[in-house]
This record gives sequence, structure tokens and C-alpha cells, in this order.
Amino acid sequence: MNSVFLILIHTNTSQLRRLVNRLSSDNATIFLHLDLKIDISLFEEYQNLSNVVFIKNRVKVSWGAYSMVQSMVNSFIEILPHFDSNQYVSLISGQDYPLMTNEAMSLFLTKNQGKAFMEFYPIYKEWNEAIPRLEKFHLTDFSFPGKTLIEILVNFCLPKRTPPKDLTYVGRSQWFTITIEHIEYIVHYLQSNPHVKRFFALTWGSDEILFHSILYSSKFKDQLTNNNLRYIDWTLGGASPKILTIQDIDDLSNSGKFFARKFDTNIDSKVLDWIDTNLLT
Repeated sequence: MNSVFLILIHTNTSQLRRLVNRLSSDNATIFLHLDLKIDISLFEEYQNLSNVVFIKNRVKVSWGAYSMVQSMVNSFIEILPHFDSNQYVSLISGQDYPLMTNEAMSLFLTKNQGKAFMEFYPIYKEWNEAIPRLEKFHLTDFSFPGKTLIEILVNFCLPKRTPPKDLTYVGRSQWFTITIEHIEYIVHYLQSNPHVKRFFALTWGSDEILFHSILYSSKFKDQLTNNNLRYIDWTLGGASPKILTIQDIDDLSNSGKFFARKFDTNIDSKVLDWIDTNLLT
């Protein structure tokens, strides 16, 4: 099985170059979605790489907004024609790094063909902190003076939102590894159910809920495995995970995951050196 990666990028760094080089192989295809705010000319070094494909229909992405979902959907639409339904696609960011070789990932996926690897915790039973995302109006994708005040007033004056009854709502982590068949279903569902898109356009963090809920509410539910194959450390709390360093190598080496995040080579590059030498050779 070939390796296919979709990387969502908001800046060009030496760390991204290192990630692309590490994932590159004769049997790998790397799709790059560059935030529309980025000058694509800064990525000229990748233009002539045979295994790197730039997503053409780029989106200006705002953190936590539906524009993140739209960037992924646009990317999916461009990826779909190139692969058969059994091919897996791994969604990652520019601050991820592999903990397994491409070959080890492919072998694992071949043995588990058809499964979808993502986190899906029921929102109204387990992931309660996500309930306000569905019940309140969020203007995250808008930019105008007084937006925050308007959002507060709207949520004060209007009743709680009621999510579309088409779906059972689950989710958590944005990152996943799923097949082309799963991706095709997601794209077709959103194209056929514009009311769902309209609802999630006003939902904060919809990238952590929408795709998961679509698959969980479909014939693919039994194929979902509640493991996104990512090592992410949330022990520090807050809105972002811990930056991983050389102090985390024991947890990284024992995780059994495909990728880990987040890394920042401006803080610690030695951890990536250690991964290269001890996990990826």
C-alpha cells in the first residue's frame, strides 16, 4: 500500500522541510494545503518534487472556524481522483512528525484494511465540554468591528441552537487516518446536506466534530476505531498540547502511534534527531 499524507500548513519553516523530507519516498504522495494567507512563492523548493502535490483550491483559514473544515474538504476533492477506495490518507500538520516508517505504517494499515482511525467520544455523554460548540452561535469565520460583542448578544437573545437530527455527535481530535472510501462518503454527504454545512459554519471547532459524526452516523460506524494513531500530550491543560522535547522520548517510543505532535525545533530539535536515529532507521 502506498503512503498518502495531507499536510495542513500555515507557515513555511525548516521543520516543515524536515517533515516532508522524512515522509518522501518512491511510494509516498504528499499533498500540501497552504493557508491562503501564505505566499505560495515561499514554497518554491517543493514545486519540482515529484511526490509533492499542492492543493489548488486553497482556503484562508481561521483557527477554530469552519474554514478549517473547508480547507480539508477542498483537499479531499482534489485527492479523490488519484486513488482507489482502499487507499489510506493520513491528515497531519506541519508540526507533526512520524514515529514509524512509511513501510511500518503501510503494513499496519494493510493488516487493518477498512478501519477508520479517529477519536470519537459522544459529546452529550463523555465530551461534555464540547456541548456549547453545538448550542451557541460562533462567528469565528467573520471579521468585523464588534464581532465579539455581537456574538455575545446573539447568544443572549436567541434560544440555544438545535443541531441537525441527521447525525449522532461525536469527536475530539482533528487528526485521523481514513480511507478514500470514507473520504468520498464525507464529501458526498456534505454536498447532499447543505443544512449540515450551514449549521457547522457557525460552530466553533467543527473540524473536531463534523467528519467524525458523519462517519459515526453512517454504515461505516462499525469500521471506526477510537484511536487516531497520534501521540498528543494534553497534561499541561490549555487550548494547545504540550510541545514535545527530548524529555518525552520514553513516551514517544512506547506509544505505538504513527505520528506525534506538537514539535517545535526552535524549542527542541534534539527530539527529532533522536526519533530519526532510534525509531525511523
